[in-house]
Amino acid sequence: MRKLLPLIGSHPGGRAALTCRYRCGDACFHEVPNTSGNEYAGDVIAGALSRRSMLRAGAVVGAAAAVGAAGLGQAPGAGAAPAAAAAGKGWEKSRPLDGARGLRFAPVAPNTADKVTVPAGYEQNIVIRWGDPILRGAPAFDPEKQSAKAQAGQFGYNNDFLVLLPLKGERGRQVLFANHEYTDEQLMFPGYDPANPTREQVEIAWAAHGLSVVVVEEDRRTGKLTAVPRHHLNRRFTATTEFRLTGPAAGSDLLKTSADPTGTRVLGTLNNCAGGSTPWGTALSAEENFNQYFANAASVTDADTRAKLARYGMTGGATERKWERFDERFDLAKEPNEANRFGWIVEVDPYDPDSVPRKRTALGRFKHEAAQPRLTADGRPVVYMGDDERFDYLYKFVSSKAMMKGDSRRAREHNLTLLDEGTLYVAKLTGDSPAAQIDGSGKLPNDGEFDGSGVWIPLATGDTSHVPGMTAEEVYVHTRIAADKVGATKMDRPEDVEPSPRTGRVYVALTNNTQRGAAGKAGADEANPRNGNKHGHVLELAEHWDDPAADGFAWRLFLVCGDPEDPATYFGGFPKDQVSPISCPDNLTFDDYGNLWISTDGNALGTHDGLFGVATAGERRGEVRQFLTVPTGAETCGPLVQDRRVLVAVQHPGEVDGASYEKPASAWPDGQGKAVRPSVVAVWRRDGRNIGV
Repeated sequence: MRKLLPLIGSHPGGRAALTCRYRCGDACFHEVPNTSGNEYAGDVIAGALSRRSMLRAGAVVGAAAAVGAAGLGQAPGAGAAPAAAAAGKGWEKSRPLDGARGLRFAPVAPNTADKVTVPAGYEQNIVIRWGDPILRGAPAFDPEKQSAKAQAGQFGYNNDFLVLLPLKGERGRQVLFANHEYTDEQLMFPGYDPANPTREQVEIAWAAHGLSVVVVEEDRRTGKLTAVPRHHLNRRFTATTEFRLTGPAAGSDLLKTSADPTGTRVLGTLNNCAGGSTPWGTALSAEENFNQYFANAASVTDADTRAKLARYGMTGGATERKWERFDERFDLAKEPNEANRFGWIVEVDPYDPDSVPRKRTALGRFKHEAAQPRLTADGRPVVYMGDDERFDYLYKFVSSKAMMKGDSRRAREHNLTLLDEGTLYVAKLTGDSPAAQIDGSGKLPNDGEFDGSGVWIPLATGDTSHVPGMTAEEVYVHTRIAADKVGATKMDRPEDVEPSPRTGRVYVALTNNTQRGAAGKAGADEANPRNGNKHGHVLELAEHWDDPAADGFAWRLFLVCGDPEDPATYFGGFPKDQVSPISCPDNLTFDDYGNLWISTDGNALGTHDGLFGVATAGERRGEVRQFLTVPTGAETCGPLVQDRRVLVAVQHPGEVDGASYEKPASAWPDGQGKAVRPSVVAVWRRDGRNIGV
C-alpha cells in the first residue's frame, strides 16, 4: 500500500513548486518575458490614441456619476445607496440586512482538510474522474497498467474549464465540455524517472492532455450528476488530434512547418485553461502555458526568431517532460514555427461528433485565459481575454459579423465563422488619482476607490494591421509584441475575464504578481496598486454607453484580495469583518442572480483553495462568502453555477512538494491506497431547493 505523504513545503505565493514545475514550466523562476518599456497605467495616454477616444473614455466616468442606478452605480431595482456612497461615485455600499439572493448559505470556514468541504445542508458527488472511460472500447482505469490507447478513450487529466450545454430530446441529460490543462507525470506513473521518461509514458501524457466532451445525466431525486459512457456525442481531443487553423493568419508563413506546409493543420492542443460558451452553442477553450513544451529555444540561430520566442517565455534547452526526444516538432531548433501554432482560442462544436475543432487566429496568440463572448445590440459577438503572465495584457475581439439565430444548418455554418473576422484590441487603463497617492501599499487614494478610465487600442482588423512596422499576420501570431508597441497597460496576471449576463459589466481576475515593484520592474499603479502583490485583485469595467464594441470604458477595482484584517484589502466597500478571506482569484462565473463566483489558485493565506460567491450589486455588494474548499494540493477550477447545482473541477489534488505516485500527499477522491485523481464534483442542496436561496 502506498503511504500518504505529509504536507511539506510551499512555493512562494501559495502554490507547490511541483505545480509550477509541471503546469507552467516554473514561470515564476524565469525572467519576466515582457521587457518592453511601454507606459504604465496612470500615465498620460500617448499619441497612439486619438483625442476622440480619450474624450469617450472620460465621458464614461462622467456618465457614471450622472446616471446613478442606470449606469455604473447602483443596479436597477436595488435599494438606495447610503450617504457615504452617494457622496462618492454612486457605487453602493451598505451594512448587510440579509444574505444576497443566491448566496444564502453558511460560509465554509478556511481549512486544510483533505476533502471537498461544502456548506451545511449540501451534498456532493464525483461526476467523472481522470481515467474514467467515455468512448466505446475504452477499458476501466488501471493506473498500474495504463496505456496511451486506453487514455485516448478515457477522461483526461487535470480537468480545468467546464461547460454544460442542453441536450434536446434526452430528458435529464446535458453535454459536459471539459478541458485538460497539463499532466503531472510524477503523480501519474509508478516509478517515474523525470530524466528518462519512456515513450509509452510520453504518449499517455499526450493522450491525457486536450479536451473531453461527455454526456452527463442527473438524478432528479438527489441532484447527483453522473457521466454517460459511450454516448455517441462523447469525444476526446488530445495532443495528437488534428485541429484546423482558421482566420486571417491561417496559411501564414509564420505557421508553416515541415509536417504542415499549408500552415492550416495542427496536431493537438496544449495547456488548455479557462474558456467560454457561445450563444450559438459551441465551447471555447484557451491555450495557456504552451511555451513549456518546446525545447532548445536557445539553439535557434536566427536572432529575431529567438527574440520572439523569448517574448513568449521560450529561452532554454531541454524541457521538463522531454517530449522533444520522441517528436521533433517540440524541438525549436528543428521546427521554430511549431510553437506559433499554439497559444490560440480553440472552438469546438460539441453537438457534431464529426466536426474538426478550430484554432481562431483572429483572436490573437498569447497565454490565453478565458474567452467569454457577449453580443452587441446588433448581434455581433465580443470576446474578452486575458494573457496570464506577469505584466501582460487584457484584450478583446469584436466580430464584424452578426450571429444568425436558429438551429438550421445554414445558421450553424454561418455562426462557425463569427470568430474569424473582426478587430482585435488591447486595453490601456488610466487612473484618476495623482500618482503620489498610489504608493504601492494598497492604501486607497483620497477619493476612496481605485478607479479610472480606459481605451481599447486596435491592433488588427482582418488583413489590416493598426500597429506600425507589423503586418496583420505578425500582429496575430506575435500579439504580445504588437501590444508592447502600442503601450498597453501591464497587468498583474489577467486570468479569467467574464461579462455579467445581467449588467454587461466585465470582471477580470488578476491573480497575483509578486514581481510588481521589484528592481527593474513596473511599480504600482492605480489598476495594480500593490507592490509584491501575492493575493491578487478583481477588476470591474463598464464599456462606453454599455456598448461592448465601444473603444472607451470606465473601470474600478471591485476586490483587492487577501486577509480582511490587512488594511491593504478592499471588498467593494463592504464591511471587512463580515467577509470570507480570499486570495489569488482565478476562474470566474455568474449565477442567475448576478452574483460573481470566484475560484482560487494558489491561496497565499495558508489554507486550501476554494470557491467563493460575492454580490456585485445591492446592499451586500462586495460581501465574499466561501462556498467550498478543495483537498490538499488541489486548485479550484471551472466553476459552473446552475439553479440547483454547482460544479467545480478539482485540479491537481495531492500536488505537494515531495509527492509522487508511490508517496501521495492526498487520499482524495477514493481513499488511501488509491490513485489520486483530478475529478469533476457536483454540489447540490439536500432539500432539493435552489442554490443559495
